[in-house]
Amino acid sequence: MTNRRGALELVDLVLDNGSFARWDSAPIDVRAEGRYAEELAAARERTGLDEAVITGEGRLRGRRVAVAACEFGFLGGSIGVAAAERLTAGIERATAEGLPLLAAPVSGGTRMQEGTLAFVQMLKITAAVSAHKSAGLPFLVYLRDPTTGGVLASWGSLGHVTVGEPGALIGFLGPRVYQALYDQPFPEGVQVAENLYAHGLLDAVLPPEQLAEIADRALTVLMAPREGLPQVPELPKEPLADIPAWESVTRSRRPERPGVRQLLRVAASDIITLNGTGEGERDPGLLLALARFGGAPCVVLGQDRRNQELAGPMGPGALREARRGMRLADELGLPLVSIIDTPGAALSKAAEERGMAAEIARSLAELIGLRAPTLCLLLGEGTGGGALALVPADRVLAAQHAWLSPLPPEGASAIMYRTTERAAEIAAEQGVRSLDLLRDGIVDRIIAEHDDAADEPDEFCRRTAQVLQYELVRLLEADPAVRRAGRLKRYRRLGR
Repeated sequence: MTNRRGALELVDLVLDNGSFARWDSAPIDVRAEGRYAEELAAARERTGLDEAVITGEGRLRGRRVAVAACEFGFLGGSIGVAAAERLTAGIERATAEGLPLLAAPVSGGTRMQEGTLAFVQMLKITAAVSAHKSAGLPFLVYLRDPTTGGVLASWGSLGHVTVGEPGALIGFLGPRVYQALYDQPFPEGVQVAENLYAHGLLDAVLPPEQLAEIADRALTVLMAPREGLPQVPELPKEPLADIPAWESVTRSRRPERPGVRQLLRVAASDIITLNGTGEGERDPGLLLALARFGGAPCVVLGQDRRNQELAGPMGPGALREARRGMRLADELGLPLVSIIDTPGAALSKAAEERGMAAEIARSLAELIGLRAPTLCLLLGEGTGGGALALVPADRVLAAQHAWLSPLPPEGASAIMYRTTERAAEIAAEQGVRSLDLLRDGIVDRIIAEHDDAADEPDEFCRRTAQVLQYELVRLLEADPAVRRAGRLKRYRRLGR
């Protein structure tokens, strides 16, 4: 059990001092007789509130935001008709006024005293949240202790970014109900925020004292301007040595070579690492994050080579996580930056049974059709379908020693010659290196290494970030219809 804060106490903790203004009018009348009427009266007396939900607006580190929070002291934060109407009206007002919405549910779910009519209120709340997100407005959720039932199964699970309170009970079916129905206790440690984080259902587990900081960083990216961004000079294109393909392959595998985490750490700002698919999966082989390069905001899908070395090749879950990032970019109109650095997707019974090939296909289809601007960076190794899944983009960049191949050269050599000894020869013949990719129209630009990124990691990361920022600003300035038509055209003409 956590140290539960009331709704107003939480709002005062998160928002700037004295900035909160309530939006709530008197709750609508509902049929409340006998014992239920007495319970409502007692709840109002005990909490000083007239319903289980409060809504309003305030300032979060100077930024105007809308807030909706539940009060557990009011009949367990349960949602009946009046609470649902207030919550829906608050969401709709946030949408109409173009405000990001911070939601802080804590609830036992549907108000049982009001039965089915209360139960179906989750439909209109969900519709309001969907309209808010369709308007391109951020929806951030903080799941408190406890959040269960229909609240979790509707607006509590629809956040662009979702954080849980440490130790919070978060689950679809409350443990007391489970025990009453099945005459046994629910397994311990399942419906706990930390376990949900481990399964990719929460992006973070943080105490209320840290909410303002993470919400501010998230909104700094999600609400960043898309127009009028500061221009950055284009880095001069440097002459590139004609280095053999196999040398680039071996350089890309050096342990000292900077990966996606070092690139973000050195060259990006306002980074919020997201976690998992939101559907019960997480794969350490993919990093999903919000970030800014200079003033340009973006969603980052980065293949994490070091985590793949430690935890094993990335599986289908990594691409399902990537597709969560694609949806996020699409909903919020944020540019999507995919970063490729992988020795290849998992080749295993589990990967086959969990749909590796299908996830590659879905990833390709979503990227090719995505409304948001897209930018791809080949950072290092680019092996097989796992790499190809993140290639489609409006603009494709490559580090000088990055490469892209249907198989590792050793594997291609084994197929063609029944030995891995001709890998260098195969790499040259297949056109895998950045200069070949540029010649063939697969890559638009090469970022020089001096003369190996592994020997100048921070300098290379800063140089890469400047190119990313320049390209992102150009993409945001482009006409969306022209940009998307150009994306389709570039892939139609490949090989012609």
